[in-house]
Amino acid sequence: MPFASALDVSHLPDYANDWALVDVETSGLIARRDRILSIAVLTFGPDGIQTGEYSTLLNPGCDPGPVHIHGLTAEQLSGAPAFEHVAGRIGALLQDRVMVAHNAQFDYDFLAHEFARARLYLPVTQRLCTLALNRRVEPPVADLSLASLAAHYGVPQTSAHDALDDTRVLAGIFRSSLSEAARLDVPLPLVPCPPRQDPQFAPNPPKTPCAYRNPGRPAPGGPLVQGMKIAVTGETATARAELVTRAVAAGLNIMSSVSRHTSALVTNDAASGSAKARRAIAEGIAVIDEHTFLKLLGEVRPGTPHENQTPDKMPEATTPATPPTMPTPTPSPAAPAAVADVPAPRRPEPTQSARPFGRRRVLILGGTHEEASAARARVVELGGAAAINLSASVTDVVLLPGGELDRRMGRITTLELPVHAPGWLGAPTPEPADVPDRDSAMADVLPRGGVIDLPTLPKARHWHVSASWAQQTNCEIDVVAFVLDEDEQVSSDGDFVFYSAPESPDGAARLLSDGPTEQTVAVDLAALPPAAHRIAIAAAIDGAATFGDIGAVQITLAPGVDAPATAQATLDAATSERTLLLAEIYRRDSRWRFRAVGQGYDHGLEALVRGYGVDVE
Repeated sequence: MPFASALDVSHLPDYANDWALVDVETSGLIARRDRILSIAVLTFGPDGIQTGEYSTLLNPGCDPGPVHIHGLTAEQLSGAPAFEHVAGRIGALLQDRVMVAHNAQFDYDFLAHEFARARLYLPVTQRLCTLALNRRVEPPVADLSLASLAAHYGVPQTSAHDALDDTRVLAGIFRSSLSEAARLDVPLPLVPCPPRQDPQFAPNPPKTPCAYRNPGRPAPGGPLVQGMKIAVTGETATARAELVTRAVAAGLNIMSSVSRHTSALVTNDAASGSAKARRAIAEGIAVIDEHTFLKLLGEVRPGTPHENQTPDKMPEATTPATPPTMPTPTPSPAAPAAVADVPAPRRPEPTQSARPFGRRRVLILGGTHEEASAARARVVELGGAAAINLSASVTDVVLLPGGELDRRMGRITTLELPVHAPGWLGAPTPEPADVPDRDSAMADVLPRGGVIDLPTLPKARHWHVSASWAQQTNCEIDVVAFVLDEDEQVSSDGDFVFYSAPESPDGAARLLSDGPTEQTVAVDLAALPPAAHRIAIAAAIDGAATFGDIGAVQITLAPGVDAPATAQATLDAATSERTLLLAEIYRRDSRWRFRAVGQGYDHGLEALVRGYGVDVE
């Protein structure tokens, strides 16, 4: 095997591990519902020597799904063992090894569910995604699919979507990727895997979406109208589930928390002192007892369906959205004025003297946070891309004061990358002819506040918004997402996606953890409820650090897990901010748009969550 013969990292402690390379073919894409049809596992030691190999077909006990993709029919699988009969052997190969896969969270989640169904423990404590690793390395390829990487690294591929062949191809790709990471001194994106012994991490059934727009609050003594947001608190004579079912059937929108957009609170004890009751009183929201509410349910007036929205009634979005109940944000020092809500141009054709950095990717080292932020903004202004990590795509390095002490300088010298003084950004030289032409695969580089239109459905429905940052040692960064309605509020707590609840109940938004410096929110536009107007994506620091300590955060937008990026932006917050609104996908008239936001707040995640209407215990 090429992996075994060409790579020995046993002398590099940061790269020396026992590895278990895995590939699965499945009956579908949803781990909590679909099953594994075939699996292959190859094991290697730190010296690159293969130590084991196992592959088998599996009888899933269900329809095998897209046979045209994996080629596995029900007849072929009928005599294969069930997963629980081979789980022990698979577990032994995974035990005490780092699990490696291409799009590793997919394979890991399927294995977690299969082991849970077999009532067994999945013995994986760390995983590594070769997609995430190559996003760090940034090889010059059109996309990061297994086929493209195999062609780039010279790995033969004979039978795509065959688990064993894909795993052998993965071995060759991993060998080359690991070697390139060692050359660049790139930290490996190892992801800790918490024990998952049962299916309790699957999302709850989705809330029934309300089909009507929120008409606001009822007039005193007036009727309820379809679409009104209703919250319930305290004990009720009618079972809560029945009360909710009847309200939903009448066209009302039952909420799990109270905000200024709530139409009415149903309670038999307004003086109970519950958080919902206190908030309702503070906001002047109508409080209705259970008996009155049941009576009003019989005469709910018709509302305005979401499908009947006209363009002039759509919410304006001319500036980055600010949650209505949140404290005033602290603007970044070098932040430009809010941009008008118009699409950013698709890589215009400026003069060479106006934007000479069209094919450069510049890494800024040293300086204060404000100086580095201004330098990165200047790179984008000149038409280039601002890098936050050293990778194969970096073309130039700018040294601000203190940058010579950066640990990456030794590697930069070895790689013979051009190193410039800060004045180079003030009077840049024309781009040399030998700079690689990356325009064919280059994403739109958006400034803070920049907007692009997304292709209309069904051409593109799946979008991945990834956030990455430099390696941290004194804190962790959590990426979160909110599915928001026209009031900039979640419809239920399930519309808040975070580490402990990584998928919305309807599957429209999912959090993917690709390493300690990268997290991704996957959005399925077609699965969003009709009330969804915006998906807000934010990052929050867990610890005492601020984004001034973290430095820049890079965001990328791509129409798939291994697709080339459509857009990217490098965002710098102010020195004191602990929460950063990164990006949003939102409706505008009949289109979806993407905006690089970059709006920071001094407060922590809890205030951000409450501002969007999530009920925090």
